Amino acid sequence: MLLQSLASVYLLVAATLAVPAQEKRVHHHADLSDHAHNDAHDFQYDHEAFLGKEEAKTFDQLTPEESKDRLAKIVDRIDTDKDGFINHAELHYWIKHRQRRYIEENVNKHWRDYDKNEDDKIAWGEYKNTTYGFYLEEEFDDVEDKATYKSMLTRDERRFKTADRDGDGIATREEFTAFLHPEEFDYMKDLVVQETIEDIDKNGDGKISLDEYIGDMYTPEEGESEPEWVQTEKKHFTDFRDANKDGYMDFGEVAQWILPGEVDHADNEAKHLIHETDGNKDEKITKREILANWNMFVGSQATNYGEDLTRSHDEL
Repeated sequence: MLLQSLASVYLLVAATLAVPAQEKRVHHHADLSDHAHNDAHDFQYDHEAFLGKEEAKTFDQLTPEESKDRLAKIVDRIDTDKDGFINHAELHYWIKHRQRRYIEENVNKHWRDYDKNEDDKIAWGEYKNTTYGFYLEEEFDDVEDKATYKSMLTRDERRFKTADRDGDGIATREEFTAFLHPEEFDYMKDLVVQETIEDIDKNGDGKISLDEYIGDMYTPEEGESEPEWVQTEKKHFTDFRDANKDGYMDFGEVAQWILPGEVDHADNEAKHLIHETDGNKDEKITKREILANWNMFVGSQATNYGEDLTRSHDEL
């Protein structure tokens, strides 16, 4: 009985400290991903791009009035030349800044969890023992989903070793950043593609079919008609994703999907926000125009998508 109780405790610890799902699933939850961007469905993509992931969650806890008030203060910060307008360069810089800040804060948070001896390095053993220590001794016998936790350990070890460029079994801060955010590093990109295929490829044939591609994004409810965005994604798969028209996405095609070369998503998002907000089409936006479209830029309790959010309302 005591052993089962301890197992339950360590299960919670492992779930808390293991690399979060959104960082394992780079293609689906990257800061500015290539996933379908459908403002008719919701503005969550825009919120995360404009604010950063964690601050977007914070805004989802505010009333609409509080959100608009804080947005007005943010607009003043973005307008660096203080001419009363937000141009493309200012908005592009802001979005890039928010994404860099999210990565830095995320790495710092995990660094404190894992650098147990405070030597400013994280050995594979430190990460493994902090995350899976109890289960390593028991061979995962007391874990309900034993196969999943073994798979998590194998995957974490492979990613850690790939990030560890000098192969010494110890991650510097830069290498640990590559471990948590592999999409940001060229030498990690093959691993990003491999992990994506493993996640979506349900029959294990090493490629992604149309059904697997759609099934990873959407599960229909009984009696529900298929949303328009799903039909659009099916067309994207057949017309663009499956470049050789064999009915599947192979390694190269998945790489082109999730890591499309020199695409600057922050630049595209800045252009998108200005296009959608710029009422007089002068290619710059005022505070008035932004606040008139406030729910595109930030969320609130009124636009909360059902997340259980508990972060405090710290000022940006």
